[in-house]
Amino acid sequence: MVTGTRPAAGHDSGHGAPAARTAPDAPSEGAPAAGTALEERLRALAGSVPDPELPVLTLAELGVMRGVEVLGPGRVEVSLTPTYTGCPAVGTMAEDIERVLHEDGIAEVRVVTVLAPPWSTEDISAEGRRKLAEHGIAPPRPAAQGEPVPLTLSVRCPHCGSTDTELLSRFSSTACKALRRCVSCREPFDHFKEV
Repeated sequence: MVTGTRPAAGHDSGHGAPAARTAPDAPSEGAPAAGTALEERLRALAGSVPDPELPVLTLAELGVMRGVEVLGPGRVEVSLTPTYTGCPAVGTMAEDIERVLHEDGIAEVRVVTVLAPPWSTEDISAEGRRKLAEHGIAPPRPAAQGEPVPLTLSVRCPHCGSTDTELLSRFSSTACKALRRCVSCREPFDHFKEV
């Protein structure tokens, strides 16, 4: 497995990782880069890998897949953005991406961590949010356009739909989630915190 971290645009890591693409080739913030048909197919394949901490979601649905670039025959670079700096799942994500692309005949897979633009819960797809709720995890609340997210917004119980819920712990099985309980149905549940 080959991994690395790509710095923000315009900076060279000095560790052999390719420099970030220059502005004319860079996609607009949050938009996936357009690629060749092969790159799009490999992007879909890599994006179909389940998230190791939230296996109900794929990496594409979680929004951490940033792109796939074919560097040459049998050589591919995959860009990933972690949900937060130091996320322990990134190594497993890279190994799983490498495995599925090797199985597809790609001999050399380089997985690069891209920190800019940072990931946010707004990157979770609508299908990802639906799956979270279906599996008993309250999805992150959408951010108001151009405004900060009010911390007092209620969190809807994924079991009964009540908004009468209470915080039990700011952290749950992963750092991305908080543990809450529904006052109406008394069931505890995870809430994917807004970032």
